[in-house]
Amino acid sequence: MARDVGLEELLREELGAMSGLSEKPMFGGLAFLLDGNLLCGARQDGLLVRLGKGNDGWALDLPGATQMLSGGRAMHGWVRVGAEIYGDDDMRRRLLEAAMAFVRSLPAK
Repeated sequence: MARDVGLEELLREELGAMSGLSEKPMFGGLAFLLDGNLLCGARQDGLLVRLGKGNDGWALDLPGATQMLSGGRAMHGWVRVGAEIYGDDDMRRRLLEAAMAFVRSLPAK
């Protein structure tokens, strides 16, 4: 899967100089980690956000949003959205803020 440089730049602009933020190539794209925990990722097929088990229902109700699959298994708490969703500034911020709230609740790695 090819990387989406435009989405990567959009995420860099959105996340800014957040303390504890790092980047790492993963899953055929670029992952953004907060204090060592995966926060979100950018690939050609969309934006991946980590919302946590039980926190993803509202996001999965968005038209076009899907649950992340890994080896054919559903990864509960992980949601992938396409450009029609992440291209909306308010929705992208809502997704990223929900992901940050969840990831900040995890112990740093």
